[in-house]
Amino acid sequence: MKIRRGEMLAVMTAAMLVLAACTPSPGSAPVGTDPEPSPEVIAEELDAPWSIAFHEGIAFVSERDSGRVAELGDDGAVREVAVIDDVTAAGEGGLLGLAVLDGDLYTYFTAADGNRIERRAILGAAGALALGPPTTVIDGIPAAGNHNGGRIAFGPDGMLYATVGDAGDRDSAQDLDALSGKILRLTPDGAVPDDNPFEGSPVYSYGHRNPQGIAWDAEGTMYASEFGQDTWDELNVIEAGGNYGWPVVEGVADDGDHIDPVQQWAPSDASPSGIAVVDGRIVIANLRGERLRVVPLDDLATASEWFRGGYGRLRDAVVAPDGSLWVLTNNTDGRGDPADGDDRILRLGVG
Repeated sequence: MKIRRGEMLAVMTAAMLVLAACTPSPGSAPVGTDPEPSPEVIAEELDAPWSIAFHEGIAFVSERDSGRVAELGDDGAVREVAVIDDVTAAGEGGLLGLAVLDGDLYTYFTAADGNRIERRAILGAAGALALGPPTTVIDGIPAAGNHNGGRIAFGPDGMLYATVGDAGDRDSAQDLDALSGKILRLTPDGAVPDDNPFEGSPVYSYGHRNPQGIAWDAEGTMYASEFGQDTWDELNVIEAGGNYGWPVVEGVADDGDHIDPVQQWAPSDASPSGIAVVDGRIVIANLRGERLRVVPLDDLATASEWFRGGYGRLRDAVVAPDGSLWVLTNNTDGRGDPADGDDRILRLGVG
């Protein structure tokens, strides 16, 4: 059968489009084959939720705009525990990260005078929890309508780590006298640990644009996710005193002066927020990318993708006390397309 030249060009063009659609963007990780689990919805109708933390098996959830800390019951019922005083919600600011240690709830939030971390005693029992009065852990953290960072977590060393964005001041990320554009390390009461990399400073690493996820593996290696600007979002292995390049570098520079990410992705495929380490994997919740990215610890150059577009924007991923993975959707934050029941917490059995 004779094929006309125009028909041949159409066939070739279609084949090239299919090939392009299957080819990873430059610098992105090869796609892995980790099978996608089936999630269970365990809570619904949350309002711009941001973080999950556990106290004696009970889940706390923060809501960015309302300033509310909620308690999740075993039946999925959501109960208000407290509304955090002084929360000033605007843009990406508001009540952000939560962490728990020794019966205290730690909160990272935006106030009128900047971002701060406070701690409060957790009072009462399941179904009737309350919070005591606040104690300031650290304040004076620069705030803005965006790039507030906001994730807090206790590391395996018992220290409190906090991600801080550049708050729109790009150059401050390279200024060791500024708190913005950094990952901070503090004692639980807010003092500077003696073994921090810069004497007398809470700065642990610098050159960050807007880091929003931190987690550790069983060997104590620390990982962080970071929003780039227009070119590359990042997954970094965090070293004490390390310079991660922003605003000089975005993504892999291979220049010997800055620490390169172990993975990078186009922001449209990522916008990574909370991360967790579970069962030999780093699991990364993505907002614009609307997917979970799953990176095996034994091959940091590859990744699988779960739930692409299935649940919309994903804000946090945490390991529950029973070893399951909980994922927080984030479609009611003003940038998503909420479905009935949003926002949700999804539970995944992994292993």
